[in-house]
Amino acid sequence: MRKHYSSIISNMFGTFASKRFPRPFQQLINHGYVKLMGLDMSQFENPSSYPTLNRLFTRAFKVQKEITKDENIMISPVDALVTDYGEIIDGKAYQIKGMEYNLSELFGSYHKKALQAVNGGQFVNLYLSPKDYHRYHTPDKLKINSLTHIPGKLYPVNFPLLRNKKNLFIENERVIVECQDMRGNIFIMVLVGALNVGKMVITFENSINTNSEIREPRHYEYQDIVLEKGELFGWFEMGSTILLFSQKGVFSPQLAINQKVSFAEPIGELN
Repeated sequence: MRKHYSSIISNMFGTFASKRFPRPFQQLINHGYVKLMGLDMSQFENPSSYPTLNRLFTRAFKVQKEITKDENIMISPVDALVTDYGEIIDGKAYQIKGMEYNLSELFGSYHKKALQAVNGGQFVNLYLSPKDYHRYHTPDKLKINSLTHIPGKLYPVNFPLLRNKKNLFIENERVIVECQDMRGNIFIMVLVGALNVGKMVITFENSINTNSEIREPRHYEYQDIVLEKGELFGWFEMGSTILLFSQKGVFSPQLAINQKVSFAEPIGELN
C-alpha cells in the first residue's frame, strides 16, 4: 500500500526539522519560526540555543512547573486549545460540535472493555497548535495498562478539517494509552498525529515508530508502570491533538470550548 501524501509531506518536513544546519543558518531558521508562529519563549531557552528546529519544537521548560498535590484535581497534560468536551453517549464523542464519531473505531479492537468502561463518561479534546509547548504529561497519577499504535493518515487537525472532514481522528495515525487511576477507574488518552507530525514519542515504549512503514496496529501491555501526576511521557514533533476519556461520574470538566489551557493548570474535579 502506497503512503498517503500527508505522510510523505510529514516525512519531508521531519527530515528538514531534524537536520543540523550551520549555526548562523540554524539561528535564522529558529528565530524566523519563533517570529512567524508567535512563540512565547519567556519560559524557555533562547531560540539560538536549539541545534535543530525539531529541538525547538520539543523544547522543555527552563523551570519545571509546580504540580498540585490535590488528588481531586485533574490537570491539563499539555498547552492547548479546548476544541470540544462533553459526555460520551452510546459510544460516541465529538471531534467538534456537530461532528460525532464512534469510539470503537478510534480505539480499535484491543480496548473493547475500556470502551464499555468510559461509555457515559466525559471526553475532552485538546488541540496543540504549532506554536505550543509540544510535550505531554499525565493529567493524574496513572497506572499504564496497555498501548496501541494504529497507523493512518496525517491530515491537519485544525478547525476547517474538524468541521468538515468526518472521522478525522479515526483516519489519522494515533496512539491509544489505556490507564487506571489510583481508584481503579479506567482512563484513556489518545495521541492523534497530524500533518508535519513526523513522530509521536512515548518515553516508556521505545518500540513505537510513528509515520513509518508500519501498516498494522501494534499492541503492548504493561504490569508495573505508574506515572505520577504531571510526569512527562512523550512529545509531538510538531503540533497535534490529545483526546481524554474518563468513566462516568469520575471527572467533572471545568472548561469552555475555545478556552486556552496550559500544562499543569486545573481542568476539572475528580470525584
